[in-house]
Formats: sequence, C-alpha cells, structure tokens
Amino acid sequence: MASSLVKSLLKTSSSSSLSSSLRSVISISSRSYARVSAKEKYQKESEKEEIVPVFESDVCDAPASGISKPLSEILKELSKRIPDALIKTRSEKGFTMRYIPWHIVNRILNVHAPEWSGEVRDIKYSADGKYVSVIYRVTLYGTDAKIYRESTGTVSVDDKISGDPVQKAESMAFRRACARLGLGLHLYHDDLS
Repeated sequence: MASSLVKSLLKTSSSSSLSSSLRSVISISSRSYARVSAKEKYQKESEKEEIVPVFESDVCDAPASGISKPLSEILKELSKRIPDALIKTRSEKGFTMRYIPWHIVNRILNVHAPEWSGEVRDIKYSADGKYVSVIYRVTLYGTDAKIYRESTGTVSVDDKISGDPVQKAESMAFRRACARLGLGLHLYHDDLS
C-alpha cells in the first residue's frame, strides 16, 4: 500500500513543477520503506524457520552514527527557501497566510536532519477555557552538537473547522519551532514585505 502511494507521489512530482528536493524526499522515503519491508520479511522468515544469522550486521541496517552531519550543515540546508509548490495558503479572520503543512516540514527534517526529535512539552488551557496552547520542542542532533528550539501554538477551542483544536495548536507550534531553526523562516519575512 505504501509503495503504491510513493509511486503515485513520484508520478505526480514528475508531472508537476515540484522541485528535485521533494523528489529526493519521496525517493528516500521509498527506499526507507523498502529497507524496513525487507527487514520485516527477514524477521518473519527467521521466526518461522528459526534461522540465526552468522553476523548481526547481516540483519541490521546501517548504524545510526554517520547518518547525521555537522550542525552547521543541517542549519544551512534547513534555511534554504522552500519551493512555492509546497506552500499552502489559507484565509483566517480576513488575513491570508502562507504556511508549510506539518507533514512536509516533517519530511524535510527527515531528509536534512534524520536524527531530529520533537515533543509536546505542555498543553495549557486559558483560565476561561476558550483557548488551548501547546508548547512544542524540536531538537536537532548534529555530529558535533545538538540544538533545540521551542514555540507555542494557540487556537480557540471552538475552532473545529480543520480538526481537533489541540492537534491544530500542536501543528502550529511544531512549524513555528522549526521556523526558529530556519525552516520556512522566509515565509515570515515575505509577509512583512
């Protein structure tokens, strides 16, 4: 099922004007899925036949060390301008906003900072119960250092147009924390001009 999704994304990306960055994200996702599938298949066969591998490295993927890059390279990649084809627009309270969907931000992080992590640090409701705020932290791990940024997202509890308010606030906080690391930061500057 996932491989057909990847094939359809590749087909879509080759027919449209999407950048080579997105094509590489999709193809890397495809290879990762194939690697996981092969490993799961081997594990299932091993369970049935009780095969013991001669070397552990025959079964395991490449070690996690070496995946990452120096933090300066990661931040340089994340600071690049996002192609317009990946940017969405929505209107809210008379304002038009451009944003990058959370799943695209997630994929970009997976490609350029594969050892990143994210976590919800807190969920708070306003005293009157009308708003919910989520505090989110994104941590990047380079070969030489790690860095994290936190941000908040606040939405009205009554705002159920695009799903659960807590999920919407989390998505907003996630994107903002990534912007503090440079990812999509240009969108905030574009809005000022």
